[in-house]
Amino acid sequence: MKRSSGARMGAAVAVSVLSLALTTGCGGDSGAEDAKGPAGEDSSSTAPTAAGAKALSADELERLVVTKADLDGYDVRPADTGDRFAASKDQVTVADAKCAPIAYVLTGFAPGDESAYVNRMVTEKSTKPTASGTSDEDLENAMDGLQDVLDSTMTIVSLSSYDGAGAEETMKSVTDAVGGCAGGFTVSAKGQDAQTFTKVAEEKSSGTGDRSVAFAVTSKVEGGTTTVHAEVVRHGSTVATYYALSLAALAGEKNTYGIPADVVRAQAAKLR
Repeated sequence: MKRSSGARMGAAVAVSVLSLALTTGCGGDSGAEDAKGPAGEDSSSTAPTAAGAKALSADELERLVVTKADLDGYDVRPADTGDRFAASKDQVTVADAKCAPIAYVLTGFAPGDESAYVNRMVTEKSTKPTASGTSDEDLENAMDGLQDVLDSTMTIVSLSSYDGAGAEETMKSVTDAVGGCAGGFTVSAKGQDAQTFTKVAEEKSSGTGDRSVAFAVTSKVEGGTTTVHAEVVRHGSTVATYYALSLAALAGEKNTYGIPADVVRAQAAKLR
């Protein structure tokens, strides 16, 4: 498909504003419809309380976050190697304070007042051959590889840990934000253009962990709108966050995608 300069510019602006550490690769696009369990619903009637929980350390979270060995066919690497929207969470300003947990997820931070935090960027490996020459076949392979990247879904997986009831309070703040920020919100940071999100909509969650909530966030880009998808899941004193985007969607050339279900399953399995 031929891509306009306007669409490319829209994608570039959106990626810059969202401050994602994008990698060259292709993401699994299993779609949000693969997730099971109503958003915000406890996965069992006896979901454990975290009231007396002790936060895990960053080293412990590093051992629990997904790796390449957990996801066959995916590339997994730290997600904070690129430019960030802000250097720290306290530099992020949200016009409506109740929307801050969602804004933190979209700008690469933990949704609550965490004790420790780690993250990974997960992308599906391309099956297309790498172009190393200048023949017509090499150039065609290079274009196919670029198409793979544009069509991909990339997922930032993060783990944050909390003392006491911090994880439960974080889940409540995210759930409240999804319901209370339906009309959108604006986020800004020093040295960055303010970004206005126009809509927050609850989606069907995976139903993993002790409690989960999923949502889609829409923003304006050149020539239209684009939507990203996220899910926040509590596992005891640890909160897993999944944030997925598609370059093709950011460019206005793809409408349907979601958080890859196998990524959620792999991370949930390590937190049981």
